[in-house]
Amino acid sequence: MSPVLAGVLQLLALIAALALAYRPLGDYMARVYSSEKHYKPEKWIYKAIGANPSAEMRWPAYLRAVLAFSAVSVLFLYALQRAQGILPGSLGFSAIDPDQAFNTAASFVANTNWQSYYGEQAMGHVVQTGGLAVQNFVSAAVGMAVAVALVRGFARSRTGELGNFWADMVRGVVRILLPISVIGAIVLVACGAIQNFAGIHEVGQFMGGSQQWNGGAVASQEVIKELGTNGGGYFNANSAHPFENPNPFSNLFEIFLILVIPFAMTRTFGRMVGSLRQGYAILATMATIWIGFTALMMWTEFAHHGPVFDISGGAMEGKETRFGVGASAIFSVATTLTSTGAVNSFHSSYTGLGGGIQLLGMQLGEIAPGGVGSGLYGMLIMAIIAVFIAGLMVGRTPEYLGKKIGTREIKFAACYILITPALVLGFTAAAMALDTPANSMTNSGAHGFSEILYAYTSGANNNGSAFAGLNADTQWFNSTIGIAMLLGRFLPMVFVLALAGSLAEQKPVPETAGTLRTDKPLYTGLLVGTILIVTGLTYFPALALGPLAEGLAS
Repeated sequence: MSPVLAGVLQLLALIAALALAYRPLGDYMARVYSSEKHYKPEKWIYKAIGANPSAEMRWPAYLRAVLAFSAVSVLFLYALQRAQGILPGSLGFSAIDPDQAFNTAASFVANTNWQSYYGEQAMGHVVQTGGLAVQNFVSAAVGMAVAVALVRGFARSRTGELGNFWADMVRGVVRILLPISVIGAIVLVACGAIQNFAGIHEVGQFMGGSQQWNGGAVASQEVIKELGTNGGGYFNANSAHPFENPNPFSNLFEIFLILVIPFAMTRTFGRMVGSLRQGYAILATMATIWIGFTALMMWTEFAHHGPVFDISGGAMEGKETRFGVGASAIFSVATTLTSTGAVNSFHSSYTGLGGGIQLLGMQLGEIAPGGVGSGLYGMLIMAIIAVFIAGLMVGRTPEYLGKKIGTREIKFAACYILITPALVLGFTAAAMALDTPANSMTNSGAHGFSEILYAYTSGANNNGSAFAGLNADTQWFNSTIGIAMLLGRFLPMVFVLALAGSLAEQKPVPETAGTLRTDKPLYTGLLVGTILIVTGLTYFPALALGPLAEGLAS
């Protein structure tokens, strides 16, 4: 079987698996977030934190709860890392340096999971399981809660109440993420992923010396790393490490975990607003971009440019022979079009145009299908921008799902889409202008610029993958990328929740003959075009200096 055919068959199998899970999972999540019943374990949690899950919140209260919980999480995770040297199960590792501890705490709380450290050489069992793995669950649940709050803004009328953050977050963990993770961890263990609390041990003899490995609760952390679109690996090699991703089946299963909730949430959206066709329109937009990017990535990496490529079947540099070009390309697009950031290959070794596809996938806002929660609310923001543009074309006040998109709503949406580019381009310009950050680049020229552009794109978009080649473990990068991650995560949430509150206060507008049908293929095409033009062209000058220049020169 040719490598190209193998890659295509894996893609088709993945699409089939996602299609089978789409309806039951989407409907189940809609029931979870619409239920008024509280399970007994959930009641224990509410009692422990002193929350009233039945009290409705307006958007300022919902936002305060999100920010307060996240701030406490950052402080707790920072303190846990700084105290690692005196904790049991530390494997002899010392406390994490202050700047790196801040960066890691910000990273995992912001659902970014950027890592400027070697996991197997820095973090003990307590920090990995009691700190990082816990944040993998709760940070994902926070994103899902904010998305559901925005959906309620569309679904409700003449009220500013968006639900209860504590109930939404706890249900996301207890009823959705945890059950799937238990099943997924069993699957990964069956595939060969490790799950233990073993210490450091020597493995064999290599060139006169021994190699050291440490065990860990890898399978359980790996599954929520992918399912919650987190991305932080137990080992430095991430999902290219055989302890995390043992074989081609586990690789395809991990890609499935990355994509299943973001895609299924479009069904949840359709159920909660009372129109499945609206959910299908958002799904079609996400799927069109995802399949297009995957096909383009596979083409760039399979293209033969000489005898080495002919022999290997494609651009195999930096890719695992266990997976090949096809599975690596599919994984790469899945992780950069979501906020996952996990990698099963070395992104810096992709072709110049392949690296550009990875960058553009993140720069679109990671909305196809995006992160758990963040992908849906990011796509709904773009849907509002699209109907606004359509309204300008015909001279009519735009409407979406029976809600008028007026001056206030479009200001919130515009602020949302401007935040991330400002962070990415601003920090990249500062890093390139100063001597110290530029000295961290392994490569010069266009590829070196791409290293820094990728780092801030990944941080501000809460992705977490690395172009590698860049020494990011410096005070400058730990601090600035940490700030970019926090601002890139929580500032957009301010405008999402403000928009949700504004929409919930409106009364429904009756549909007329002049209303733009947002559940038709024409609107899907308009939405795809809006995403590519409004967000994609924002970064075109920067892309032209980096991956495009490198790709055209090769």
